[in-house]
Amino acid sequence: MKLYRSLLLSLMTFLFLQSYCQSSDWLTFYEKSGGLATPGYNETIDFVRRLDSQSNELYVEVFGKSPQQRDLIYAVYDRDGFTNPEEIRKKGRVILMVEACIHAGESEGKDAMLLLLRDLIINKTNETFFTHVSVVFIPIFNVDGHERFGKFGRINQNGPVEMGWRTTAQNLNLNRDFLKADAPEMKSWLQLFNRWQPDFFIDTHTTDGADYQYVLTYGIETGENMDENLNHWQTEVFLPFVNREMEQKNMPIFPYVYFRNWHDPRSGLLSGVAGPMFSQGYTGTRNRPGLLIETHMLKPYNQRVEATKEIILASIQLLNQEHQQLSNLIEEADIYTSSKEFRKKPFATRYMVDMNDSIFVTFKGFDYEVKKSDLTGGEWFVYDNQKPVDMELPMFDHNKPTLFVNLPEAYVIPAEWHDIIERLQYHGVRMTTLAESKTLGVETYVFTSVDWQKTSYEGRFRLTKMEFETKKTNTLFPKGSMIVPMNQPLAKVIAHLLEPRGNGSLVEWGFFNQIFEQKEYAESYVMEPMARKMLDSIPGLKSEFELKKQNDSVFAKDAWEQLNWFYSKTPWWDQKYMVYPIGRIVE
Repeated sequence: MKLYRSLLLSLMTFLFLQSYCQSSDWLTFYEKSGGLATPGYNETIDFVRRLDSQSNELYVEVFGKSPQQRDLIYAVYDRDGFTNPEEIRKKGRVILMVEACIHAGESEGKDAMLLLLRDLIINKTNETFFTHVSVVFIPIFNVDGHERFGKFGRINQNGPVEMGWRTTAQNLNLNRDFLKADAPEMKSWLQLFNRWQPDFFIDTHTTDGADYQYVLTYGIETGENMDENLNHWQTEVFLPFVNREMEQKNMPIFPYVYFRNWHDPRSGLLSGVAGPMFSQGYTGTRNRPGLLIETHMLKPYNQRVEATKEIILASIQLLNQEHQQLSNLIEEADIYTSSKEFRKKPFATRYMVDMNDSIFVTFKGFDYEVKKSDLTGGEWFVYDNQKPVDMELPMFDHNKPTLFVNLPEAYVIPAEWHDIIERLQYHGVRMTTLAESKTLGVETYVFTSVDWQKTSYEGRFRLTKMEFETKKTNTLFPKGSMIVPMNQPLAKVIAHLLEPRGNGSLVEWGFFNQIFEQKEYAESYVMEPMARKMLDSIPGLKSEFELKKQNDSVFAKDAWEQLNWFYSKTPWWDQKYMVYPIGRIVE
């Protein structure tokens, strides 16, 4: 009996030590640091690949290269080990894409997902949540920014000990690039997104702004810019479930808001529409719900990581229950967006917060006072995080459309505008090539006035003002031009890209700046005598000239502009100057 007890004790000790060694081998970098640090690029990729080697259910692949030639990787978890979306969807599963480190100093999503995948693969935790859900995980999107690693990445943020940088090696903010797709990383991301067509998207961030009690706030498109039925599912099914789950874990959450007066919650809470240059705005434009996670910068890093992990788990749990309903709603939204009925209605391209429509909500803030700075003379907000306060505040979260466009049946992109064609191809837009040159009856825009920002933004000088008129022409489009039909699910993406007043359009971003440049000029010794002949021979021209001088004081004092105005009335004038080259087929 003593020998048996001794053997049993030795066996138990061995199993304990084996279990301890195994579990310690699978501690993440974050756990080994006591919740204070996040791993670098190499440590992160090594851990993901180690998980891959331990499981037939995880698959790791490269989807692109960064400007500094680092691999962009993603991992797929599917309970049957399927590695492509077609097989996964045949099983009736929805696909969730989780993205971390788009702003590389905001690393909670990376560490949260490493914990979640480790627990799932090594410890078999929460396996039932993945019966009807497969996950595509991007551990580090901004890989070059991530490796600009140090203690001083984000001045407003409480940890981790070291972190990456907000922007890429080319100093581009990837979360302003989803529509225009300037960055090589974003071009690769769009191809990945088109391949997998995820049904739900989560983008993980850390916020800046005021101090308050919430460890985590969220953004999700629930306004008129989202498909009505998907919007109803988000507000009536998804958000109530996630809010309950987080409340039960003592991690209450709140919508991601900004304030009527910066840093001052008591001035009122505002929530606006995210344009398609942002992640959740872009996926919403593609009829896919997108959840923006914003953990609070001042909370300890371990709290931020745990809250991120729990809201992702809650989302997976709900998606597992609602997989069929969500799939159906997305399919219906894609069909409607492709329909003639959708194109019959004016399409809203811009929204603004309705400051006449608000409700009162309870906001868990901290007491604070506003001091006058004796250093700058400005306002200095001093928060007391030892004095939590539940505030009853007005919430302005209704957005009203401010700009509309009537959608055509198709657009035509001339062959020479290959950069524009390429941008649409990155988004997965369906197009047809003209096999031969062809004259088409189209509608287009003629700009009458434009102006630009005075400083560069994301490497481009954006248009801040544009005025134009519409005209119908019979235009010869060369062989190789692209017909872009609007009877496809990406109709809203196409409209934002190609309509000059789309939200983040290619015109707005400066892709067509050269059409606003006059390339031919008339010398004064040519135009002086010609202008006099024109005044004598063209009825009404003199009255038009005098009226313009009367209404435009700058023009009246500028001799060159006056002669250039006469030049614009001659057959020698450039007929393509200020004319938008993209045609609209409206019938």
